[in-house]
Amino acid sequence: MQINAKHYATGKPIRLSIEAGKLVEYAASKESTSLWFAPSLFDVQINGCLGVGFNSPTLTPDGVRTVVAECRKHGIAQFCPTIITDSFEAIERGFRTLAEARNADALLAVAIPGYHLEGPYLCADDGPRGAHPKQHCRNPNWDEFQRWQTAAEGHIRMVTLAPERDGAMKFIEQLATAGIVVAIGHTNANPQQIRDAVAAGARTSTHLGNGSHAMLPRHENYIWEQLGNDDLWASVISDGHHLPNGILKSIVRAKGLDRLLVTCDASSLAGLPPGRYTDWGMELEVQAGGKVVVPGTPFLAGSGCFTDQCVSHIMRVAGLSLSEAIDLASLQPRRLLNLPEPTFEIGESVSMMLFEWEPGGDLAVKSII
Repeated sequence: MQINAKHYATGKPIRLSIEAGKLVEYAASKESTSLWFAPSLFDVQINGCLGVGFNSPTLTPDGVRTVVAECRKHGIAQFCPTIITDSFEAIERGFRTLAEARNADALLAVAIPGYHLEGPYLCADDGPRGAHPKQHCRNPNWDEFQRWQTAAEGHIRMVTLAPERDGAMKFIEQLATAGIVVAIGHTNANPQQIRDAVAAGARTSTHLGNGSHAMLPRHENYIWEQLGNDDLWASVISDGHHLPNGILKSIVRAKGLDRLLVTCDASSLAGLPPGRYTDWGMELEVQAGGKVVVPGTPFLAGSGCFTDQCVSHIMRVAGLSLSEAIDLASLQPRRLLNLPEPTFEIGESVSMMLFEWEPGGDLAVKSII
């Protein structure tokens, strides 16, 4: 396979030759092209799409394959299937199905190198818990988690929790010792609890600025504390719906590009047309443009968008270059999870996306190589 495309960081045309999935030629080209190439995207938080949810009691390996195929259309070569707050049995079933899918299909095993458990150890208050079912929000339990990790065959790589929960600090220490990335999210923690969580091993914030109360004290609150903590990374949902533009720009500037990553938080309703649907045991509404809400409330329920749209939006709003925005959704998530990064070195395996783009416009993904 031979490709002529512009490098996403330099804008210079490059001729690439690929054989058996490995790069065998990388040379400057004089041919003009509208095509760009960049490392493939990686998202730490995909809950499903096209009506398939990883929490669904009807999830099958074919459903997992459907989500992977749709994500590839948006440049997402790898992601963490995310299972949210639910009963013990429902969460265990989800992880077992994911493990079954990975074991049956080597391509799926590459596409989903690990899972994200978002909950159930979250704040049960309206606002912080978002769309997570209140009846299943509970305190951390190491034995319970280990049973889920067994069902997942050891592939839970990230856990989001609320550090104010009873037993959370010890639980964070146990997760960190096991090499699992601990994220703070859906929380009502006070600033000291945030600091204690970081000292115990928490490394990042899940979709900072969302999963929170509609109103907060103007100074002492959990958003400011996470934003100002230099030892915490943060993910942001930059889909144009979850965060006002000024807030998104402020988070980018406060965290800097080395402690930030982009996620789309795609829900099972991502990619579906506008309308009302039932999922997570509740009625949800997909609005025009991909915004997903709990009808009659100001609360969002995941996203109806994908990571490529988030890259386009954060680039425009925060004044980032093409390479800076793409790296937030490709290299940074892999760095957080300590996974190999795609390179363009001769002899190395290739994981790239091909796309078209004009300054100020949206990425138009053409394919994944």
